[in-house]
Amino acid sequence: MDIISSFLSGIQRHLFPVLEEEMGPLTAFHRKVATTLEMVRIEQGVGNEYWFGRPTSNRKPLARAFVAWAVSNAPYQNDFRNRILADSILRRLCGWEERDQVPSESTFSRAFREFAEAKLAEHTHAELIQNYLSDHLFGHISQDSTKIEAREKPNKKPKPEAKPKRKRGRPKKGETQPPDPTRIERQLSMTVPEMIAELPTACDRGTKVNSKGYIETWNGFKFHVDSADGSIPITCILTSASVHDSQVSIPLTAITYQRVKSLYELKDSAYDCQLIDAYSRSLGHLPIIDPNPRNGGTRELNPAEKVRYRVRSTSERVNSRLKDEFGGRMIRVRGAVKVMAHLMFGILALTVDEILRLVQ
Repeated sequence: MDIISSFLSGIQRHLFPVLEEEMGPLTAFHRKVATTLEMVRIEQGVGNEYWFGRPTSNRKPLARAFVAWAVSNAPYQNDFRNRILADSILRRLCGWEERDQVPSESTFSRAFREFAEAKLAEHTHAELIQNYLSDHLFGHISQDSTKIEAREKPNKKPKPEAKPKRKRGRPKKGETQPPDPTRIERQLSMTVPEMIAELPTACDRGTKVNSKGYIETWNGFKFHVDSADGSIPITCILTSASVHDSQVSIPLTAITYQRVKSLYELKDSAYDCQLIDAYSRSLGHLPIIDPNPRNGGTRELNPAEKVRYRVRSTSERVNSRLKDEFGGRMIRVRGAVKVMAHLMFGILALTVDEILRLVQ
């Protein structure tokens, strides 16, 4: 935590006085944007411009503007662009000195598509975790998913291929064919990129039972998040809405294991699977999974596990803050790539906010 404390001290003692001397008084929103941009440094992941062809608008201020957009929680991209035009301090924080330097709305859209295809926000978030939290030992990692409603129709599912007809009559002794391995079983022999590539990401129709016991249905996606103590998002994966949570558990756990050190893994009954439990233990973690009554077992959490399981509310706070404060509820783009980019810009702002709370 020393590196976070020194960073926050440098911001308050040096950066804010310099900005106020040059730009004027800073509001609380300006300070939050400046702190987030200084900690994220997303412009470092933007490539240099080419020296041939039609000159493009500088992408580095645009990348900073998308992070500031997530901090502002503005519902529409054009609304935030108008705010940049009206607010000289915000405009200069993003990297534009004059109003006529701010690109058009179509340029904003093209830049967003480029950043989404390059996974700029995802790579920046991984680097942020590596720089500030890789040496910290977390007690708990909470795993959960949240629904993401999309403004598009669900894709039509292709008809399944017809299976070859079986031989007529009773099979011979020992001739029974083994069942096809499940996705979780296949993941045990895959690398992380292979696991991610196999997960479907098309817009789909999802159904789940909420915390009050009511069935919810929606068109869109599922956003799976591993969050650490302090409601800090560590790993995020976007899938189709119809993907079951248990099918994303192993890739989430594998990526989180590469980024931070932790002791316990907290998961609800959707992840109650022996393979998931065994995989977590193979990494040196102790999984605490709420028993699923559908599995037919009578196992219950012991009193100590019940106390630790309460910490899992951090994942619910991450999901609610992402949707209520950082633009996760107002998805105006289409396609899994752009939806993931939109959510990850919000995750970047949320991660910085939660990291700084550790030392405040």
